[in-house]
Amino acid sequence: MTPAEELAVAVVALRRGDIVAYPTETFYGLAVDAADELALARLRELKGRAEKAFSVLVVGAEMLERLCEPPSVRARALMERYWPGPLTLALPARPDAPAALVADGCVAVRESPHPLARALVRAFGGPITATSANLAGGAPATSPAEVEAALGGRCLVLPGGTTPGGAPSTLARVRGNRIEVLRPGAVTLAPELLT
Repeated sequence: MTPAEELAVAVVALRRGDIVAYPTETFYGLAVDAADELALARLRELKGRAEKAFSVLVVGAEMLERLCEPPSVRARALMERYWPGPLTLALPARPDAPAALVADGCVAVRESPHPLARALVRAFGGPITATSANLAGGAPATSPAEVEAALGGRCLVLPGGTTPGGAPSTLARVRGNRIEVLRPGAVTLAPELLT
C-alpha cells in the first residue's frame, strides 16, 4: 500500500471504533476517536489501565475547543511557543468532555509535529487519543515491530519508521494564570512563561 492508502485505511479503522498505532515525535501512540465512549473503553481494556485519563492530539483551535474551555492567555502563550511539539497541556475540560479524557477537571492535549500524526488527525477530522503504544507498565514502543511485540495484532499499525524515543512530552496544567509542570519531559518551559 502507498502511504496515502495506509492513512485512508487508518481513518476508516478509527471511524469504525478500532484502535490505531501511529508514530509521534517521541514514541508510537494509540489512537481512538476521542469522542467515542465505546472505543475509549476498548482502549482502556487493551492497555490494562483502570483509572488514568487519556491524553489527546488535536490540530487547531476548533478541535481543541471540542474538548476544552477556550484557553487562557497563558495557555495560548505556551501553545504559540511550543506547538506543534512535545508539550502536553492539561486545560479545563468542557462539561460534555468524555470522562475517560478528564483528570482533575482537565483534558491533556497537544499538537504533534510528526507529519504522519498530524496527517492522521487532519484526515480523521477530530481529536484522537495519544496514549503510548504499550501495555500499562510496559516500555513505550518506538517502532512497528515493538508495537506488534507488545500488542500482537490487537490494533492496526500505521507504519512510520522508528521514532526518536527519549523523554516523553512535558505535561503542564494551566488553570487561568496558574501553570504547574506535572511531568518534566522533552520540553523545558522558558522561565518567563512560568512567572
